[in-house]
Amino acid sequence: MSRFKRAGNVDSLAGFRTPKPEAAVPYGLLKAARKSGQLNLSGRGLTEVPQNVYRLNIDEPAEAQENVAFGGSDRWWEQTNLTKLLLSSNQLIHLSEDIKLLPALTILDLHDNQLSSLPSTLGELQELLQLRLSHNKLSSLPTEVCSLNNLRSLTLQQNLLETVPEKIGELGNLTELDLSNNLLKHLPSSVGRLSALQKVSLCHNKLSSLPDSLGQLANVKLLDCSHNELTDVPVSLAGMLALEQLYLRHNKLRQLPQLPAPSLREVFAGNNRLELLEAEQLSCLSAVTLLELRDNKIRNLPEEIALLLTLTRLDLTNNDISTSLPASLSLLPNLKVLLLEGNPLRGIRRELLAKGTGDLLKYLRGRIKEEAEGTAEPTAMTLPSEGLVNTHNIKTLKMLEYGNKQAASVPDEVFDAAVHQAVTSVNFSRNQLTVFPPRLLELRSSLSDINLGFNRLSCCSDICSLQQLTHIDLRFSSFPEALYQIVTLETVMLGNNQVGGVDPSRLMQLLSLSTLDLSNNDLLSVPPELGLCTSLRCLSLEGNPFRTPRAAIVAKGTDAVLEYLRSRIPT
Repeated sequence: MSRFKRAGNVDSLAGFRTPKPEAAVPYGLLKAARKSGQLNLSGRGLTEVPQNVYRLNIDEPAEAQENVAFGGSDRWWEQTNLTKLLLSSNQLIHLSEDIKLLPALTILDLHDNQLSSLPSTLGELQELLQLRLSHNKLSSLPTEVCSLNNLRSLTLQQNLLETVPEKIGELGNLTELDLSNNLLKHLPSSVGRLSALQKVSLCHNKLSSLPDSLGQLANVKLLDCSHNELTDVPVSLAGMLALEQLYLRHNKLRQLPQLPAPSLREVFAGNNRLELLEAEQLSCLSAVTLLELRDNKIRNLPEEIALLLTLTRLDLTNNDISTSLPASLSLLPNLKVLLLEGNPLRGIRRELLAKGTGDLLKYLRGRIKEEAEGTAEPTAMTLPSEGLVNTHNIKTLKMLEYGNKQAASVPDEVFDAAVHQAVTSVNFSRNQLTVFPPRLLELRSSLSDINLGFNRLSCCSDICSLQQLTHIDLRFSSFPEALYQIVTLETVMLGNNQVGGVDPSRLMQLLSLSTLDLSNNDLLSVPPELGLCTSLRCLSLEGNPFRTPRAAIVAKGTDAVLEYLRSRIPT
C-alpha cells in the first residue's frame, strides 16, 4: 500500500490552495441583515469593509446552495435590501467604489474612522437620507456627494476640510449641516440655496466672514459660528426669520449684530471684542430669553436693556462696566440670573454681587424714584389698579403674569383674562404654589414658555400635556420626571435647586434641548454619558458639590465639559 494513500476526508489539493481568510463579519450578522435591512459593524476594528458586505444583496447566500429544507422564517429568497449600514468607530482608511452596490441605503454612518478620501460612487446612493462622516481625515468632499437629492443630514465635523464644493447648494432637502472643527476659511455663496436647512454648525473653523447668502436660509433655527475669526456679521442675516439660537462665541466681533429675528431666543456672543451696546441692537432682541455677553470689553449698559421683557438670563461676567447699572434692569419681569462678576463696578459692593440676582435686583428697585400715582403708565412689573392682570401684556405680548404674589393659588380671574388670547408665555414665579395650576392646560395650544420658579411644587406630571413647550423654568429637589416626556423642550432652567441627579439616556431623547441649567444644585457626580447629549450648546454646572469635572474644566465652558465627559465613558 502506498504511503500516499489518501484518507477519506483529506483534500489532495489543500497544499496548493490559498487559505481563505477568516471572515471579519460573522455570517450570522449578514444573514440577519438580509432580513432586517440593517447591518451594524461599528467598533469591530475593521481596516476595510469586507467584500461580502458590499455584495450582500447581490451574491446568492450560502444556504441557497445547501440541500436543506427551510422553515417559514428562513426564506433566503425573500431578503430585504440593505438600508442602514453602520461602520463607525473602526480603522477604515478606504471606502471601495463598490459602495454603489448598495443603492437602497438611507443611512450610512462612517464617523470615527481614518478616511482621507471618499469614492465618487457615493453619488449613486440616491436614497441616502443621512451621511455621517465626522471624525475622519477628509481634506475634501467629492462633488458627487452634492447630487444626493434626498439627503437630509450631512455631518462632517472633526475633519481637515479646507473648502466646500460650490455645488453643495444642490442639496435642496438638507435640514442639518455640520461643518464644525475643520479648516474652512470661507464658504461658497451657494449655501444660501439650501432652503430646507434648520441647523447649521460652522464652529471651530477659520472663517473671517460669512456669505451674504446665508440670509436666504429662512428656515434655520440654530446657527453656530463660534470659535472663528469673524469681525462682523452680514446684515443680511436679518432674513433668517426662523432663527432661535445664535452662537458667536470666541470671534473678533466689535459690535453686537443688529438682527431683527422675531423668533431669536438665545444669543451667545461671549469672548469677543464688544465695547458698546447700542439701543438699536437691543431693540431687535424682542424675544430673547438668554443673552450671553461675558468676556468682552463692554463699558456700560444702556437704559434700553429694559426693553428685553422676555429676558431670563443676562451674563455680563468679565467686562469693563464701571458706571452705575441702569435701575430699569430691576423691571425686567422674567430676569432670574444676572451675572456681573469681574466688572469694575462703582457704587455696588462686592458682597452684594455675591448674594446673587435676587438681592441685586432688590437693590436696583430701591434706587428707582417713586413716581406720582396715576401718572406712571403700567410697566411689565406693575399690575393695573383696576384688575389682577396686565391686560396690555396679554393682548400685545401674549404674556400672562401673576408672579411675586406669594399666593397659594392663581385666581380664576387671571385665567379668564387670557381666554382666546393665544397666550405664549406664563410667569407664575415667586408664589406659594404647591400644585400645578390645572387651568394652564387651557393654554396648551399656544403656550411655549412657562416660569413656575420659586414655588413649592412637589411634582408637575400635568406639564407633559403642554406639548408646545420649548422653555421652562422650575424649582425642584429632583429632576422632574415629566420633563423627560416633553420632546419639544429647548431650554430647561433648574438652577438654584436641590437636584441630585439626571438620567442622561432620557435627556438624549430630547433632541431639541440646547440649554440645560443645573447650576447651584446638589449633584455629587456628573454621569459621563451626559457628554453624549450632542444637542446641548449651553450646560451650566457651576456651584455643585461634585469633584469631577474639576472647576477649571467647568470654567472653560460647555464644549470642554462635554468633551471631558465623553472621555470618561467606559470603553
